[in-house]
Amino acid sequence: MRVAFVSESVSQHRETGATRRIRRTAEGLARRGHDVVVCCAQWWEGDHEAFEQDGVTYRAVTDEPPGESGRFAVSLPTALRAVDPDVIQTTAAVPGHVLAAKVASLFLRAPLIVDWYESPNAGDADDPRWRLAATVPDLVLAPSETVRTRVRELGADGDAVRVVPNGIDVDAVREADPRAVADVVYSRRLDRDANLESLLLALAELRDHDWSALVIGDGPERDVYERQVRDLRIDDRVSFAGEQPLENRLAAFKGAHVYAQNARREAFPTDMLRALACGCAGVVEYHVESSAHELVEQEERAFRTTSEQELTDALVAAAEMEPMEFNGNFAEYDEDAVLETYLDAYRDAEARMSWVEPAAVAGGVLVVVALVALLVVLL
Repeated sequence: MRVAFVSESVSQHRETGATRRIRRTAEGLARRGHDVVVCCAQWWEGDHEAFEQDGVTYRAVTDEPPGESGRFAVSLPTALRAVDPDVIQTTAAVPGHVLAAKVASLFLRAPLIVDWYESPNAGDADDPRWRLAATVPDLVLAPSETVRTRVRELGADGDAVRVVPNGIDVDAVREADPRAVADVVYSRRLDRDANLESLLLALAELRDHDWSALVIGDGPERDVYERQVRDLRIDDRVSFAGEQPLENRLAAFKGAHVYAQNARREAFPTDMLRALACGCAGVVEYHVESSAHELVEQEERAFRTTSEQELTDALVAAAEMEPMEFNGNFAEYDEDAVLETYLDAYRDAEARMSWVEPAAVAGGVLVVVALVALLVVLL
């Protein structure tokens, strides 16, 4: 199967949850023997329009940095025509790119799948561009029920939106060697949604308990959190490790007792999943824009909290649980199983396209014309 991914920005430009998900999926498909092309803004040196890395072909739609012009959407249909894919999968980061991919989808008679990673912002429901991005694809994939609900609120048919979680390498989790670096671990980008202050305040309330904590990750709010640790006078117990490779993170999870997830906004907490699989007891602070609670709804070794007191009590209760170095309840998230879910979605989308009558295709051409006109207006 030839799959074309569409994302102006990829992980070689900037590491985000969405770009990491694209890269994992693309490379996983390539390892399975599928022909994978990622249509993106150029990130490699030189004037050649394509570059291969880890079995994936990256094709430059534009040679400009992501977001600097509207050329990407205008040039995308031509780029996809050159790829001639069986399936087109695009992100929802820019609505105009979804519409441009739909233009190519109709002409090429290849189904359009949107992998909608982030929850739309509060004001997006009233924006016609986002509503079109949610309704024109043949299928929408979301990493969690939280994101799926937001996409449906934009008008997408419930049957056309499926949950496909992030996968993890369960063998790597099982084989990781524990490293006793802290009792409590937090791992996430330290931005304004990290909400690390919630955990720090709870830990400060437990001064009379014996604990140590490790914060993994970096970001614009790191200095703020480091200052808060000093102000709370717990800097002798809380350490900041910055960004760490996966091997080090797994070792820390295996050696820790509790993993805390407090972020206000999280499409899918992949490191939390890894930590739970490593045997950590989970403490999750519920937030309406975070899907973290979904991972622990049926898990006995985890606590969901909605208040500061509940968070403090949960940390104590989690610390009293028996240690564990592998939790088989999360083996279903193995990356091979998740990749098969993607392939099932592609096959179903192709089957839907095979039922399209020629008259409907002719009608689709009119839709193309309308989309092109709309695209020009939006850009």
